[in-house]
Amino acid sequence: MERYIVSARKYRPQTFESVVGQSHITSTLENAIKNNHLAQALLFCGPRGVGKTTCARILAKKINESTSTGEEDYAFNIFELDAASNNSVEDIRRLIDQVRFAPQVGKYKAYIIDEVHMLSQSAFNAFLKTLEEPPAHAIFILATTEKHKIIPTILSRCQIFDFKRITVEDIANHLAYVAKQEGITADPEGLHLIAQKADGALRDALSIFDRLVSFNGAEITYQSVLDNLDILDYDYYFKATDLILQQDLTNLLLLFDEIIDKGFEGIQFVNGLATHLRDLMVSLDPQTVSLLEVGPNQKARYLEQSKRCDLKMIFGALSALNDCDNRYKSSNNQRLLVEVTLMGLTQLTEKKKSDVNQDAVRAQPRTASPPQPTPEQIITVDPQVVPTKKQPSALTAPTQENTEQEVTAPDPTNASKAEAEEVVSQPQVSTPETEASDSKPTQTDGKPDWLVKLSGKSTIRINTDPQTKENVTSAIEETTHEPQINGPKEVFSDAAFNEAWKEFLESIHGLKTIHAMLTARPPQLKNLTEVHFNLENNTQANYLQGIQTEMAVFLREKLNNFNISIHVNVSELVTEKRPYTAEERYLAMVEINPHLDALRKLLDTDID
Repeated sequence: MERYIVSARKYRPQTFESVVGQSHITSTLENAIKNNHLAQALLFCGPRGVGKTTCARILAKKINESTSTGEEDYAFNIFELDAASNNSVEDIRRLIDQVRFAPQVGKYKAYIIDEVHMLSQSAFNAFLKTLEEPPAHAIFILATTEKHKIIPTILSRCQIFDFKRITVEDIANHLAYVAKQEGITADPEGLHLIAQKADGALRDALSIFDRLVSFNGAEITYQSVLDNLDILDYDYYFKATDLILQQDLTNLLLLFDEIIDKGFEGIQFVNGLATHLRDLMVSLDPQTVSLLEVGPNQKARYLEQSKRCDLKMIFGALSALNDCDNRYKSSNNQRLLVEVTLMGLTQLTEKKKSDVNQDAVRAQPRTASPPQPTPEQIITVDPQVVPTKKQPSALTAPTQENTEQEVTAPDPTNASKAEAEEVVSQPQVSTPETEASDSKPTQTDGKPDWLVKLSGKSTIRINTDPQTKENVTSAIEETTHEPQINGPKEVFSDAAFNEAWKEFLESIHGLKTIHAMLTARPPQLKNLTEVHFNLENNTQANYLQGIQTEMAVFLREKLNNFNISIHVNVSELVTEKRPYTAEERYLAMVEINPHLDALRKLLDTDID
């Protein structure tokens, strides 16, 4: 039986021209030998399986061939040392002893030290002097996959060559060459899949190739590569993307279930779909299409599907899939996590009804009617909440001359036409549609209904001029703090107040910052109807200011007492200053015992 040799050894390059994907290294080394500029210490670093040891052997062989005159054998001039198993000081000393002797044949001795980063610290130090000033006949070629583990003093004495990962295209072409030499029929798409699985390492690709030949014989197909390497077919990712674009959640979940039934993990599908979306992203721009590392048939499919995708959707999907990948290992229900992520992906391309309505409004011709206020410009106030005494007007912009004057809110029935265009108070017209909407609790943008619409039926449109916004806010706040005369004044207990407060906190659960602040600093009820908040700083007060109107209305309606008022107390915390330096500690001690300073002066000592 003839001895079998694996392809990685059988087709190991013997010349620089046959080295795959490292032309920037081989060209430099050939020119250095030709011009006699070769350094005596070289460091080859890069990922596994990219040709570091191969290039070292070719270089060691070539430096003597360039000066030979006959057919001499220079194999005895090449010494290889595995630093993984020979990493002690004694091993390096034996190497140094060998270096002193000149070669019997040829001009140079080449010492190849593989995995040099495995040498101990003492071994590196013992090697320093010889590496810096070697004999004229010695050339050291060091190879490593982890350059960062080599001490800087070694790096500074070497000429460094960085090997790169071999591209998918170069690996696929080399596999096609090997298949042709072996008389094997190989599908180009299958060879591309092998090259992708190898992750830039040619040796790994040749090992996978040998395994597939043993599995399939003289023919390698695309399907056989999928089956043998446990890889999901591209079709699954194309189907999943189509279902996401169609918002077909049902079939998307069924597709994921089919993948799970085939024995694949959910994280494999998540990572594969993320890679697929990345390839779609680079397919959107003709300048980045070259980043696609797939076969020609798959490349055409990517270009076709990318026309139906937009960058915003792809970016959102990649963010969701990346988040799922980070949380997958710690999740107690991993399948549910993936399914929830897929549900979110189907919503990325959904056009909200509000967007559709806005598009319809934009399509209508513009009229000369005054602009309507936005929801942010409208605050609904209960008629019973408005005080009877004069307050600074929140309806007109104050000027420097009248900022301190008290004015009465204009009566809508007596307002002039100009005032009505700026500030309008309209009673809502009762229609079947409004009655139906009033009878059902509504949610707007995730806020509770009382944040959008309070109990009253009148609306006040606020002037949103940045110069008057602060004054308007303060005027509205005063209306909510005034104890009410009109309205029920039912007496309530502390337990009822606590229950109402819990319901209010639940209603603002979506406002996380305010919810956390109010939870940490609950109010205190004083004088039966006064709700007092003790806050640490003005920043917290500003947060509370944004919802105190709604808070007052909620508590009054819930407890059926319109005398409830909101009071805010701000007490800045004073932090104790602690001594840190020697001088500060000494001064602190002197404050406690003044005689200490007299003792220091008597002893004539310094403060250290």
